[in-house]
Amino acid sequence: MSFPISPVIAQAAPAAGAQGGGLQMILMMVVLFGLMYFMMIRPQMKRQKEHRALVAGLSKGDEVVTNGGIAGRVDEVGETFITVEIAANVKVKVQKGAVQQVLPKGSLKSV
Repeated sequence: MSFPISPVIAQAAPAAGAQGGGLQMILMMVVLFGLMYFMMIRPQMKRQKEHRALVAGLSKGDEVVTNGGIAGRVDEVGETFITVEIAANVKVKVQKGAVQQVLPKGSLKSV
């Protein structure tokens, strides 16, 4: 009785000429990491730097939009929180990091 595994074991080992495969694999991993850095990591770091500058530059009277979509005028700036006036005598306290963008002056006429 012949089992199918016997011929597989008896086959010859691959040729010894494929030793450069390890170096090629390492080179390919380095190239892929480089591409991932320039396509994903670097732009994300740039956006984070811009957002930190935006948050650091907040001052009273700036018109902002939060991540939740609330638009208003900055009334008070604290260490980690800001107070945003969203309507006449209606103020909301939000974290500085929740500010998504600063609007041009005069964008909000109703506040």
